[in-house]
Amino acid sequence: MSSTFSVTSLAPVLIVDAVEPGIAFWSERLGFAKENEVPGPDGKLIFASVKKGSVEIMYQTRASVLADDPSQASTIEGHSVGLFITVPSLADLDAIEACVRGAPVVKARHETFYGMTEIYVREPGGNVVGFAAPTK
Repeated sequence: MSSTFSVTSLAPVLIVDAVEPGIAFWSERLGFAKENEVPGPDGKLIFASVKKGSVEIMYQTRASVLADDPSQASTIEGHSVGLFITVPSLADLDAIEACVRGAPVVKARHETFYGMTEIYVREPGGNVVGFAAPTK
């Protein structure tokens, strides 16, 4: 079956214990702009998002997901996601690598057989983020 529609962006929602560390990772280290913030009754964020260009990343707390729909407990426990973000050049990758210095490295910078140079780190919510640029 062929699909005859277009898509323009993807904005993953990372379900985490605490929103603030993830938002700080993207905004303070990588210059993403804070887009939305939704505080809970205790003042801590239960949802927030950051955006740079056409890339948006959203965070929501496990507790708020469960408050909305308790039947989701089995689908969000221990769940993680991997993000793969492509940048235009090795210079961009160099800049990102400097920005994420100190974050846990999942896979050090390396060249792939398919012509990309990549680095993978873990963001504060525990999810893996890969950054890649064309090698040449």
